[in-house]
Amino acid sequence: MTSAVTMRGVSRHFGSVRAVDGVDLEIREGEFFAMLGPSGSGKTTCLRLIAGFEQPTAGHIEIFGETAEGVPPYRRNVNTVFQSYALFPHMNVRENVAFGLRVKGVGRAERARAAEEALALVELAGYGERRAGELSGGQRQRVALARALVNKPKVLLLDEPLGALDLKLREQMQEELRRLQRALGLTFVFVTHDQEEALSMADRVAVFAEGRMQQVGSAEEIYRRPASRFVADFVGSSNVIPADLAGAGPAGAWASLRPEDIRLDPAGRAARVTGRFFHGRVVKLHLDLGGQHLTALVAPAETLPEPGTETRISWDLGRVHVMEAGA
Repeated sequence: MTSAVTMRGVSRHFGSVRAVDGVDLEIREGEFFAMLGPSGSGKTTCLRLIAGFEQPTAGHIEIFGETAEGVPPYRRNVNTVFQSYALFPHMNVRENVAFGLRVKGVGRAERARAAEEALALVELAGYGERRAGELSGGQRQRVALARALVNKPKVLLLDEPLGALDLKLREQMQEELRRLQRALGLTFVFVTHDQEEALSMADRVAVFAEGRMQQVGSAEEIYRRPASRFVADFVGSSNVIPADLAGAGPAGAWASLRPEDIRLDPAGRAARVTGRFFHGRVVKLHLDLGGQHLTALVAPAETLPEPGTETRISWDLGRVHVMEAGA
């Protein structure tokens, strides 16, 4: 499979700060790839290195086999969608979408036609005459997408593009982005700090921390088989517990046990309930198992244990993932 983006030993330092530190990464043509991590983890700097807004301190970057370092952003076959949308308030929607083509010297009639096609792609046909201030947040996000797509990039970079939207609209746009990516067959590189967003949208996910890539794999691999305590805890807030306590490994090793895999079981192990929180579809229980804190997600029921009382819990050993000692 063709590589859309390749990074080999890439670092970006700002003085003594190692924002990106020796990243090796290959993004495949036509995949939806997510870079996931907390603030300051290096994911956005990686995106900026691909876009050309930053240059690497060390290492090599290729975009579809062509060397990228030293090449300015406007000469790379990529486009970026930002969280802020960055629409021009003095232009109508069609003019905003066509702006990049105008800079390239494309004629008025051709760029108007291309802009209308791009707006149709994001389901905003007929919105060309409106101003940005007349649009909802979701519509402005679609205009920003159309403006990036009209240039027909090989790689579309998305820098936390849904962060400014409310929950319901963000979920709608997640589905829309995935639909659009599949329809176009473009390579999408999506940066987010939202674990659920990355897991639900991406073909593969790279988890970042402290400038380094901690793990890369499919959403299920990252969730079910985390490589380290950091990945297990950050992606889905797993219970990271000693493997011998989980009954699945030797002393000194650590194991990941997801909260939804713990069940209330009269024949199970005794645990004390230290907290109970209703979350609609599930109830979160905080538990103390021999001094080890656990979180369980269980279905709502009329008879759930109260805080301060004892309950019994169990889990299937097949749902426990053992990590290397010291991971």
